[in-house]
Amino acid sequence: MEGKKNIVIGFLTLGFFMIYGFLLIYLRDFAPNKLEWINSYSIGKHFESRLAHVHGNLFAVLNIIIGFLLIQFSNRLEQADKISWLALGGLLMPLGILSEVYFGLPPILVLIGAISMTSSVIWLGIVFFSLKSAETI
Repeated sequence: MEGKKNIVIGFLTLGFFMIYGFLLIYLRDFAPNKLEWINSYSIGKHFESRLAHVHGNLFAVLNIIIGFLLIQFSNRLEQADKISWLALGGLLMPLGILSEVYFGLPPILVLIGAISMTSSVIWLGIVFFSLKSAETI
């Protein structure tokens, strides 16, 4: 059943990035160097960490939605498995941002993840557009 893995991984990823949000709150409000963190709000690691948090949660929710739709329309959608894997591949974007921030890795995962998620969303939209109206009910 295509879509189940998107829902499972989507919820787990959502939980991870919610916890990561608590770390960001700690760094902003309680860490010993919080003023330095606050002053770097729109640049560097602070900005990229917030990008990872936001995109991680967004892409997790997108995976949950895509997974649900793939399950609901599994008998009418062609190539659901490819759409499913592309959506999961989108999670490489926020993970790639984190790997840049914490490990100094190049942004290749960010690009792969962005292209993957965008492709899955557009592909699913095209597939739904091509469904006959009688099939969508």
